[in-house]
Amino acid sequence: MSADGRWAGRSPKKDEVRASVWADLITQGVAVGPTVSTIPNFVGAEMAAWRITQLDAWKRAKTVKCNPDPPQIPLRLQALYQGKLLFCPVPELVKDFPYIKLDPDKLARKGVTFELAATHQGYMEHGERIEFEDVPALDFCICGSVAVSRSGGRTGKGAGFADLETGIFRELGTIGADTPIVTTVHSVQLVPDEMMVMEPHDSPLDYIATESELIATGNTMTRPPGVAWDRVQPDQFASIPFLSTLRHRMIARVRS
Repeated sequence: MSADGRWAGRSPKKDEVRASVWADLITQGVAVGPTVSTIPNFVGAEMAAWRITQLDAWKRAKTVKCNPDPPQIPLRLQALYQGKLLFCPVPELVKDFPYIKLDPDKLARKGVTFELAATHQGYMEHGERIEFEDVPALDFCICGSVAVSRSGGRTGKGAGFADLETGIFRELGTIGADTPIVTTVHSVQLVPDEMMVMEPHDSPLDYIATESELIATGNTMTRPPGVAWDRVQPDQFASIPFLSTLRHRMIARVRS
């Protein structure tokens, strides 16, 4: 596999940033498990998660969306223990259904431990399969990141899944202008603002938590109003089974 990652080629400048961060995580000994082409797990992920849970917006939140990757397991676990409804995407959106709903009360009645349900294998087995349109208004959104800047710039592993999800939710009204979007990373994953390329379909971050600090980005960049369908790649339509159908449903929704 190329050091630039599995999805390299869509944005050469972002490819360079990702490759540099993945290499730094490995050479500095703070990566946990596979790194290249992933949202990398890291030493101190639990502390970064704890910093997020200290936010007033987290404490108020009843509905939380979280990405499926290993470094965010502590946040998914805390959401369940704190009685929040948790919504997680199917990894890489490759199934014929896009989302999983986790209700902590239902899990407890079924005898499913929160520790199991917080893993992507666990929530795929024990969660409720739902469509994008079935996700209620979200109070708090967590996304995975490979590299971030203090001003709120972000890049994932290069596949575009997070921006696609966020665009869909914005178009549906599930995510509003004031819905916090946050991430947890190792401080090695912080890069200078000038290295982070932000495109019109990218959603900036409101908070970044690392093992050593919580960063309020203060980002005032205009949030994209929906999906930039012209930016969706042919391989995304080919590999995400429901995407074409969802596009038709959303276009019909707008026209009606």
